[in-house]
Order: sequence, then C-alpha cells, then structure tokens
Amino acid sequence: MGLFDRVSRVVRANLNAAVSSAEDPEKILDQALIDMQEDLIQMRQAVASAIASQKRMQQQYNQAQTEANNWQQRAQLALQKGDESLAREALNRKKVQLDTSAALKTQLDQQSATVDTLKRNLIALEGKIAEAKTKKDMLKARASAAKANEQLQNTVGKLGTSTAMGAFERMEEKVLQMEARSQAAAELAGTDLEMQFAQLESSTDVDAELEAMKAQLIGGASPAQSQLPASAPSTTTTDASVDAELEQLKTQLDQL
Repeated sequence: MGLFDRVSRVVRANLNAAVSSAEDPEKILDQALIDMQEDLIQMRQAVASAIASQKRMQQQYNQAQTEANNWQQRAQLALQKGDESLAREALNRKKVQLDTSAALKTQLDQQSATVDTLKRNLIALEGKIAEAKTKKDMLKARASAAKANEQLQNTVGKLGTSTAMGAFERMEEKVLQMEARSQAAAELAGTDLEMQFAQLESSTDVDAELEAMKAQLIGGASPAQSQLPASAPSTTTTDASVDAELEQLKTQLDQL
C-alpha cells in the first residue's frame, strides 16, 4: 500500500469522524426534509413537463390523422374528376401523414407510460414526505429527550468531582464542626458553673468550722460557743484533775 493511499484513508477517516460528530439530528432532519421538498418540486415540474409533451404529441398525432383523412378525400375527389396523377399525389401525401401518425403513436404510447410512471413516483414521494414529516417530529422529540437525559447524566456524574460540590461538602463539614464546638462549649460552661457552686458550698462549711474553732480557743461566750455540747469540760477543771493525779503519783513514789 502506497503512502498516498494511507494518507488519503487517514484524511477521509478523520473527515468522516468530524462530520459524524458535528451532525445534529434535529438540524439534519430539517435539512433532509427541505431536500425532499426540493426533490418534490423538481418531480412535479418533471411530471408537468412530461404531461405537456404528451399533450403536444397527442395534438400532433391527431393532426396527422386528420391530414391523412383529408388527403384520402382529395385523392378520391381527383380520381372522380379523372385526374389520376393528382389522385396519386394525394395518396402519397396521405401515406406520409400516416407514417408520421404511426411514429407519433409510438412516441405517444411511450410518453404516456413515462407520465404514468412519473405520476406514481410523484404520489409515492408525496407519501414519503408526509411520513417523513411525522417521523421528523417524533425523531426530534426523541433526540431532544436523549440529549436532555445525556446532559442530566453528565451533570450528575460531575457533581461528585466538581469544585462547587466539593465546596458545598466542605462547608457542610465546617458547619458540623462549628455545631460540635458550640455544644462542647455549652457543656463546659455548665460544668464550670456547677464547680463554682460546689466551691462556694465547700468554703461555707470550712468557714463555719473555722469560726467554731476560734470560739473554742478564745473561750469567750459567743454564739458559736453556745452551740457547743453542754457536757464538754472547761479548761480550768481539766488542769485541776491533772494536778491531783500528779500529786498522787508523787505520794506513791515517796512510799517506795
């Protein structure tokens, strides 16, 4: 295979691929229907021309038949008048007209068959165009639906990887994080408040106990002291008992 053939095949393949990818079904259908309408106009013109030719041939055939009859009558008239040579000439003219008439009859039959064929083709073409109009609307609707479905599928397919969808998902995650931090802050605030109240309650108990101890040390009659048990011994009584016990121990030692 030569280099030129290979290059030619590659070029034709690329052109075919480019044309195929550029074909829009809706536009192609409209253009095809326009072409069919133009073909219909040309077919009608051809049928009209064929019918006109048929009519002209029919007129020429009829005229040749009329001329042949006229020369027949003239030949009879000349023969009746005794002019045989004139009658012979009239018969020759009649023969020419008959030959012309026969040729026209053959052409007329052929033209009639042609006109009939053209008429049938015209009727068939009109039917195909009417069917094509119906199919065109249906195919355009199907093409539009297919195109819309393809665009929808492409859009859905791109949602997972598109920048906009990614940004949307990031913002959703950020909102969730903000809500979690807000909830945690609220819980921490509630815990701090409980701890503060617990410290206050604890400090109150310690202060009360401290006041009670101060009152015991001072020994004064204070409201805190009045709250102490009545059976608690005083400091003086305790010292006297200790001295008595000490004296008793000394006496025991002297007796030894």
